[in-house]
Amino acid sequence: MSEHRYFILNKPANMVSQFVSPDNVGLLKDLDYKFPEHTHAIGRLDNHSEGLLLLTTNKKVTNLLFQGEEPHKRAYLVLVGHVVSQETLHLLQTGIPIRIKGNVDYVTSPCEVDIIERPEWLPKNPSEGRQVPHTWLKIVLTEGKYHQIRKMVRTAGHHCKRLVRVSIEDLELGDLKAGEVREVEEHFFFDKLKIRNWK
Repeated sequence: MSEHRYFILNKPANMVSQFVSPDNVGLLKDLDYKFPEHTHAIGRLDNHSEGLLLLTTNKKVTNLLFQGEEPHKRAYLVLVGHVVSQETLHLLQTGIPIRIKGNVDYVTSPCEVDIIERPEWLPKNPSEGRQVPHTWLKIVLTEGKYHQIRKMVRTAGHHCKRLVRVSIEDLELGDLKAGEVREVEEHFFFDKLKIRNWK
């Protein structure tokens, strides 16, 4: 039996990817789930973002997933204000300048961006609000600069109204509802993430 444990969470909006914080914010410890000691989130979703968040007691996973030589695909559903033109779509797909840490200008790597219909399975939330013109995008990328997708769509002239991570490689959110947690088996976890050198 593995000494470590692995969890997938559908992180609700208005919750940070931490168990403790000096700020008055929603925390992972507020969830109706008893995580074992030393559980931590792998990577982050910001306070307003939703969807797939990985948690584990294994400290090696963050390095294997985000600092390894092999980049890992992450897929997001993104609701933006106004109608996205084909020119803007091409710009998002091929690389767009954003400002990153240290006030540095950076051009994003090419990535997959498609205009999609609103996913029927996705519960609505208040950010969708009134029926004004908007566009749903599916964005799949392998890099993860701070607030990258929000900055990309803002540079392209759109406001990001909702951001939901639905998968990391083949590990998917599936039918988990907001706030629900599922524990997964170790081999399954690494196999779906396409991490081979975990032992």
